Amino acid sequence: MCHYMGQTLGSSQVIRFSDGNTFVRVNESVRDCVVYLVQPIALSPNDEFVEILFWLDAFKRASAKSVILVMPYFGYAKGDKKDEPRTSIRARVCAESMELAGADRFMVMDLHASQVQGFFKKSMDHLYAMPALTAYVRKLNLDNTVVVSPDAGYAKQARRFGAALGLPVAIGDKQRSDHTENAEVLEIIGDVEGKNALIVDDFTISGGTLANLAYELRRRNVKKITALLSHNIISEAGVKKLENSPIDMVISTDTVDNPNIVGHDMFRTISVAPMFGETITRYHNYQSINDLSSKLPEELFDACVREMEK
Repeated sequence: MCHYMGQTLGSSQVIRFSDGNTFVRVNESVRDCVVYLVQPIALSPNDEFVEILFWLDAFKRASAKSVILVMPYFGYAKGDKKDEPRTSIRARVCAESMELAGADRFMVMDLHASQVQGFFKKSMDHLYAMPALTAYVRKLNLDNTVVVSPDAGYAKQARRFGAALGLPVAIGDKQRSDHTENAEVLEIIGDVEGKNALIVDDFTISGGTLANLAYELRRRNVKKITALLSHNIISEAGVKKLENSPIDMVISTDTVDNPNIVGHDMFRTISVAPMFGETITRYHNYQSINDLSSKLPEELFDACVREMEK
């Protein structure tokens, strides 16, 4: 992001003590400055969430003019409803805590559900990975292809992918009976016979949904199967599961720094750092970011590819 904007990363320090406590320090003056704090809540969600709270408090106590939290992935967005007795709406708790700690604005990418924005009282810029992912897919020159949503809940976003690529859409009928991160694909609604498939989803942890859907697609004589993910937080066991599945390639963004996929031939990671950098630049200059939600300008996509190739 700093490379794209021609800025220097601020100096900071984080210490994790042996008892698990986290200590943060700003190593330069931020008095009367607009601060952009970049931190996803991803593979170590509890530590990362608490660290965000400490950073927000530190900047406010150092007299920062305002603090914009750039959160490429908000892991607790999955806890967006109370659908069982005696459970917490975790996304709302996190949102309120970050605002109380001092966040003045938020920038995020592909929340698990758009209505999570309603938990935040402060303004939010909600970016989408779709323009970068679809631009990359066009370079693959796939023909006779169908976009496949793993369930009805992601069907609306799948239709956006389909519209952007000019492709038809099919939907998987998925059933999840518990919290074990395993889901059963019961049926596929739509014509996929003999086609190539683009499975689209916002993230995967265990790889179970993607693998099970891929097996059902292969049973219907689908040829090449490619998965598109907004965020890739897949576990080491999940990587092995996808390796043994019919999926040929997984394309995702770099919103999460996931060591489990580094150097793996099956995974392609396109950088969205330039998208966030462009959003910050436009926000700072009071310009609109509306056009970034549908199709990236060619020069911005080229910047994403250059960052990916690094």
